[in-house]
Amino acid sequence: MRYTTILFCLFLLMHSTASAQTDTIPYGTVKNMPTFYEQLKRQLTYPMAWGNSPTKDFDRWRAEARNILTECMQNLTPAPQSYDMETVDTESRNGYKAHKIRFNVSAWCRIPAYLLVPDGKGPFPAIVVLHDHGAHFSIGKEKMIRPFHVAPETLADADDWAERCYDGRYVGDYFAAHGYAVLSIDALFWGERGRKEGVDYDGQQALASNFLQMGSSWGAFIHMDDVRSAEFLASLPFVDKERVGCLGFSMGAYRSWMLSALTDCVKASASICWMNTTDSLMTPNNNQNKGGSAYAMLIPGLRRYLDYPHTASIACPKPTLFFNGTQDKLFPIAGVKDAYATMQSVWKSRHAANRLVTKIWDEKHFFSQEMQNETLDFFNKWLK
Repeated sequence: MRYTTILFCLFLLMHSTASAQTDTIPYGTVKNMPTFYEQLKRQLTYPMAWGNSPTKDFDRWRAEARNILTECMQNLTPAPQSYDMETVDTESRNGYKAHKIRFNVSAWCRIPAYLLVPDGKGPFPAIVVLHDHGAHFSIGKEKMIRPFHVAPETLADADDWAERCYDGRYVGDYFAAHGYAVLSIDALFWGERGRKEGVDYDGQQALASNFLQMGSSWGAFIHMDDVRSAEFLASLPFVDKERVGCLGFSMGAYRSWMLSALTDCVKASASICWMNTTDSLMTPNNNQNKGGSAYAMLIPGLRRYLDYPHTASIACPKPTLFFNGTQDKLFPIAGVKDAYATMQSVWKSRHAANRLVTKIWDEKHFFSQEMQNETLDFFNKWLK
């Protein structure tokens, strides 16, 4: 009897030990990240970055890195045969006119846009202003340029957004009042280019997935629209094509430095509150790992070759400005400093350190009027 009792106790001990081992098997994901995310990040050596690449001629490196970038963007939308611009509506403002226009941004898409033109005789310097994400899709271009002859709720929406993100100022109108021609379009999924059924946050992932299943990407589509819109702006007879810049806040900042990297049609760029490193952003607690919004700023496969500051450095030695904030929860300040250091080394290597502005403000994720004033000074220095 005693022997039987001992065997039974041994069986229970072995069974409880096995159960404990099973229960302690780690989960495969934590906060949307694979548990081996650190090992994945250590594999990212960025072999095409300037200084890592075997190519030592900078102009040749720029061409090669840009080719890698466009290859990762995959099936690109073809350029339009003609822009065929039409003016739909016009409003006179203080020192400039606001036009609602339509034009062919590609061979596939004809889109609405706002175009601001200073009074007087050109050719004028020009700015492509690129709207933010904000998980706010009902307006796009209206975040940057005050809309007119629209429904009262649209104007109220735009006014509220300008207050919340831009310190009560429409950035596009601010630049037009200071002598710049200004263009703003809706990125696909925002404003007048939203979903027929109405847009929502989760719809981003479905749209991005459908792009990927057809051999392309949503992010690449947005970038090519930005390239074509910059080329369109530069083609206008009242615009000086040698003085075209781009500017954006948040996702618009990401679009801005990507636009400058993708095309030399853009001569100078300013990016407010979007620069960091993959190592700093890809952590369990960062907003970037949530999926939906990240798809609008994602080029499949690019991290195998270039990190964010390396990609932005394709624009070197163009005049380029970056502002970030110490209180910005989306972009950890350590990653901002690392990214700034990487870009500073590139511009310095080209004897163009004076053309790169990198500044950290005691600010949250916000484009204050003081920041806007300094951004205007930057463009006045390089485009006027």
